[in-house]
Amino acid sequence: TSRCSSWVYKRERNHRSDCQHPLDHQKSKRVPENHLFLTLYLSMDPYMRCRMNEDTGKNTNFTKGDFVTSFYWPWQTKVILDGNILEKVDPQLVDGHLSYFLEAIGMPGLTYLIGVQEKSHITAGSNQTMVVSGAAGACGSLAGQIGHLLGCSKVVGICGTPEKCLFLTSELGFDAAINYKEGNVAEQLHKLCPAGVDVYLNNVGGDISDTVISQMNQNSHIILCGQISQYNKDVPYPPLHPAIEAIQKERNITRERFLVLNYKDKFEFGILQLSQWFKEGKLKIKETRINGLENMGAAFQSMMTGGNIGKQIVYLNTA
Repeated sequence: TSRCSSWVYKRERNHRSDCQHPLDHQKSKRVPENHLFLTLYLSMDPYMRCRMNEDTGKNTNFTKGDFVTSFYWPWQTKVILDGNILEKVDPQLVDGHLSYFLEAIGMPGLTYLIGVQEKSHITAGSNQTMVVSGAAGACGSLAGQIGHLLGCSKVVGICGTPEKCLFLTSELGFDAAINYKEGNVAEQLHKLCPAGVDVYLNNVGGDISDTVISQMNQNSHIILCGQISQYNKDVPYPPLHPAIEAIQKERNITRERFLVLNYKDKFEFGILQLSQWFKEGKLKIKETRINGLENMGAAFQSMMTGGNIGKQIVYLNTA
């Protein structure tokens, strides 16, 4: 048996949460096919907010020293898990940076690699312009880089601080960045994208998306991967405003919700491609790291309010 310290989440209507230590430690019983693991890193992702709302592979023979990951990992320092929900990972793919399996060489990276490949209709040499909202977060920071790598001529990011804008253009290779908290976003976008927008990576939703969609070209494409501005509502993917919906229909703009889990057959190749780009220095990775299980609530709230640059990671134990 192992004593596992867990957390309790109390749902509220906004993104603030009460995260408390349990009243007592509970013993976890080992059952056949289950395995005891030490947690090294925990991932903070916006989609978790939706899973907090109300109403809402195959088993491997593991040995001591294996590294694994799972979509269903609980917020605990040690945990006994069913091997059927685990995936073994190879540290060589990330040059030993194990947390990268929770970001660029994991689900966020796969989301945008496959999303751009499947939904953006990018053709190298076609002088296409991509706009990415939430561009300095875990997914957005990868999306713009992947857009360039797959042939997009211009990539413009939208984020919320001068520091993030500088990060996008000086470190990640974005052609330009807009701070939506300063100035008129519509005017800045028109100035930077005079020929219009061909591909929109939508991580935010709300007013920013309405502004981008109003400047999209005929037969352009929206990749709907997130709506963080809407996640505190009971309907996290609300319909477009009627005026914006009319623009979408008139210009034949595709707008589909993209779920990467529907493309599991592409995961293996995608991970190898992302790993190759990382090792070649073509895919830059940025983390905002917080230490300690006791800081999970603060890390989550910071991520939901834009306090991170790149991936928000909580570090628990050494390998």
